[in-house]
Amino acid sequence: MTVLFLATGNAGKLGEFQELLLGTGLTLEAVDTRVPETGDSYGANAALKAEAATRSRAGPALGDDSGLEVAALGGYPGLLSARIAPTQAEREALLLERLRHHPRPWRARFVCLLALSVPGRQTLSFSGEAAGEIREPAGRGHGFGYDPVFWPSGSRLSLAELPPIEKHRLSHRGAAVRALLASGALATLGRPSERGESRR
Repeated sequence: MTVLFLATGNAGKLGEFQELLLGTGLTLEAVDTRVPETGDSYGANAALKAEAATRSRAGPALGDDSGLEVAALGGYPGLLSARIAPTQAEREALLLERLRHHPRPWRARFVCLLALSVPGRQTLSFSGEAAGEIREPAGRGHGFGYDPVFWPSGSRLSLAELPPIEKHRLSHRGAAVRALLASGALATLGRPSERGESRR
């Protein structure tokens, strides 16, 4: 069975990817690369993580970077989504405070970029988005990050409150994983390849 390393130290994210990749025959193993997110885009940050995991474990690795972009705030917090405050509770409070003086609905989108790094191959990227709006959290549910304050378009529940199958159908990360699966790239992980330069 092929091992795919996931560049994350987030147990919630590991569990979500395990659900999303169920049935692929891959075994996911988390690698906490602790790479500084110095890229100027989600894709660049995802590639930094994936390539660091590949160097660390000498095997195929998946990295992801995602962000919440709120229209009324000019796309804020965007690339800084995980860094605008020390804790997630503080991040949500800061976001809601900034939105307080803006008229509703607070339109937003989640963006996810995945990077697949394989020794000797170019780094591939796959993207996914989810449109919706920001609201005060109704409950924590089983999500993580900004899931409790994000309602996907047409949903009566936040991402945190949705059953996992429904969440994966509507989420940005689910869309990115579907693009990865549709590419066929995962099916070639056990095959030898020629060396190529990484691209982002």
